[in-house]
Amino acid sequence: MAGGEEEAFTAFYRRWQAPIYRFALQMSGDRQLAEEVTQDVFLELIRGVGRFDAARGAVRSWLFGAARHQTARRMRAERRYAAIEDGAEGDTAEPGLAAAGALGDLARDQLRESVRQAVLSLPAHYREAVVLCDLQEVSYEEAARVLECAVGTVRSRLSRARALLAGKLRAYAASGV
Repeated sequence: MAGGEEEAFTAFYRRWQAPIYRFALQMSGDRQLAEEVTQDVFLELIRGVGRFDAARGAVRSWLFGAARHQTARRMRAERRYAAIEDGAEGDTAEPGLAAAGALGDLARDQLRESVRQAVLSLPAHYREAVVLCDLQEVSYEEAARVLECAVGTVRSRLSRARALLAGKLRAYAASGV
């Protein structure tokens, strides 16, 4: 790819486009922003292939790091803040997702949306840890490289984020969401 082979870049793009897009979407909650971030990450790679140093870490770490910086920059520039509104209306169906047919599908969709909104409402440094480790299944060590912090910091952020998520999801369940 560094030699300018188009086929190599195409194969690389096909392999990494979806994970980078999902990361940006999970961090921002905005499909358009995620598409723009994904495009910018690969343009940045094309313009500066020589800047990637395999001795400093895996290409996945570099890509997620670039996506992290692009997402944060765009969110700051556009002043996008994701928050869950108190008292949001939702279906007050009985708990339990084993309901048959459409009701079960609706309950699962609402639970999925509640979790997505809860993740989006986390402060960015906690959200990054959850998205990388829990949703993208990146190791703590690789997440530490992406987030430019110690492994212990990743673990503590992840622990705190999970506690915050559990509290938010309990509050949603109590409110009938």
